[in-house]
Amino acid sequence: MVVQDLLYLRSFFKKIHPYISDVLFNIIFKKPKSYSLMVRLAKSYLKARKKRAELLNKGIKVPPILILGVTSKCNLSCYGCYAAATGTLSNKKSSNNLSVDKWKMIIKEATSLGVFGFIIAGGEPFMVPDILSICSTFKDRIFVIYTNGTNIKKKEFEELKRLHNVVIMVSIEGDKALTENRRGKGVYEKVINTLLYLKKYKIMSGISITITRLNFRYWMEEKIINNLMSKGIRFITFLEYVPTCNDTELMLTPEERISFREKVLEYRRTKRLIILHSPGDEEIKGGCVSAGRSFAYITPKGDLTPCPVSNIATHNLTSSTLKQGLISPLFKYIRDSDHLLETEDSPCALFSHPKEVNEIVKKTKAYYTCV
Repeated sequence: MVVQDLLYLRSFFKKIHPYISDVLFNIIFKKPKSYSLMVRLAKSYLKARKKRAELLNKGIKVPPILILGVTSKCNLSCYGCYAAATGTLSNKKSSNNLSVDKWKMIIKEATSLGVFGFIIAGGEPFMVPDILSICSTFKDRIFVIYTNGTNIKKKEFEELKRLHNVVIMVSIEGDKALTENRRGKGVYEKVINTLLYLKKYKIMSGISITITRLNFRYWMEEKIINNLMSKGIRFITFLEYVPTCNDTELMLTPEERISFREKVLEYRRTKRLIILHSPGDEEIKGGCVSAGRSFAYITPKGDLTPCPVSNIATHNLTSSTLKQGLISPLFKYIRDSDHLLETEDSPCALFSHPKEVNEIVKKTKAYYTCV
């Protein structure tokens, strides 16, 4: 029976991604206790997908993923930070951040609607005390935590070692000069140490890179990717820089975007890596996947917005349900407006259509979020 279950699991996860089964089976062989969790995750994935399909038949579009901005606090001040630009960041003591218990209530509703994956972001998630209790409470769901890698404590590494439904994505820009130019002096060494600890504790982990005109060529060098793979990295997120104001000089040109996209696709063909590339992957799916098409974003104080880069909402989850927000006119307008989903040679569709977005804000009586 165990052999049959293992063969089923390998086939099941391989359908989700060609290499995800390799990554997960590597974990199972290193940590046999994780086997039962993998079975549970597979069953939960199918159950969640079925639930979303049932609700879609009733006209309710539920995304498979929710992005949770769990805190407005951060110990860094990175140039061009989306959270800072959209008014999410604030290190004030009275910042109205949702409590961990409130986040658990939101996740509980989300799972009942068929949401399977949760991306935990910030601010810096590891500035939230007991943040990992969220992941341990919902062991039948996948959590991906995006962190700057400078604030994970030893007790959290120990806890992560016991959790098998969590992936840690550490932000890095490139080499020391590229990373510290954007993130600050001393950050690179802390990030590298964190990656070494994650490998030591056999914690599923990867890296997240904001792709700009300053570093895109660096990440097109195959030796850089090979070196990372030798360090145990199997997950990579490439997020092309979205201008936060008028700082378009960091944004890739259309020609550079095409060149970088071709390299990403080459990596996918030749490397045993799980790579997410935005906006390239979104374009394959017909454009922007925000507003519940594939994901939605919840701010630290509970506003439900189309995505982390947008700062408009009509519902706050301290006074309304997630379901009410997902079926809101705001989300429906964005999903149904095909032209709004087109990036038009920029890394963000909504950024490319400010006039249309402003019109939707007026029509739906949406408000601009801030801390």
